[in-house]
Amino acid sequence: MAKIEKVPTGEFHSGYGCVIMALAAAMFGFILWWGWYSLTTMDREIAAVAQAQPAVLTAITPVADLEKRGTDFAAAIKAGQKATLKLSAADLNTLILLAPDAGNGSYKDMLRVKGFDAAKALIITDASLPMNTAKFWEGTKRYLVGEIDFKLEQTEVGPDAKVAAVRVPGKTVPDEMVKGMQMYGYLGPWQGHPEIGPLLKSIGSAKVEADGILLEVGK
Repeated sequence: MAKIEKVPTGEFHSGYGCVIMALAAAMFGFILWWGWYSLTTMDREIAAVAQAQPAVLTAITPVADLEKRGTDFAAAIKAGQKATLKLSAADLNTLILLAPDAGNGSYKDMLRVKGFDAAKALIITDASLPMNTAKFWEGTKRYLVGEIDFKLEQTEVGPDAKVAAVRVPGKTVPDEMVKGMQMYGYLGPWQGHPEIGPLLKSIGSAKVEADGILLEVGK
């Protein structure tokens, strides 16, 4: 009797070979989507701080060895070994390239990590976020162009982050708008995932340093 072999029929993208990398890409998608969703209810406030055209963010040069480093880190977590993973601004921007288009544009056109504030545990980014209008059926967009800071925190279920501040040059961003973006930790949906959740919980330390984020597993 012939041996039956199962052959995968779905497409495989090497960029998603590492759970950590796929997760990071989804994290950015989640927070940006929720930020956009919250702001659509604030048409007048958006109009006061947004502009008609998006900003052109700096080009991203992918980091060649990031997938291997991420794969090794995920393997160490599963094996219960001590390991570290340092993610620079270039690494995080490479992850942004992997983020899927959730229907509101490509995230590589929306966000760019440009620095870190170790004292305040902040990831500092340039942003060009598309915002809807009250007349959503017209398909027109406005753009929040400025800086967004993400606060990195270590919780009982692993690292998490939230929007800490939003700045638009020459304009005052309403507190309610910022609060709407702060309501959700962008790792929240993954903390209960049967495979990703335990990996996150195993990360004992997520620290913002002057040149990147240091993830540590084990003692």
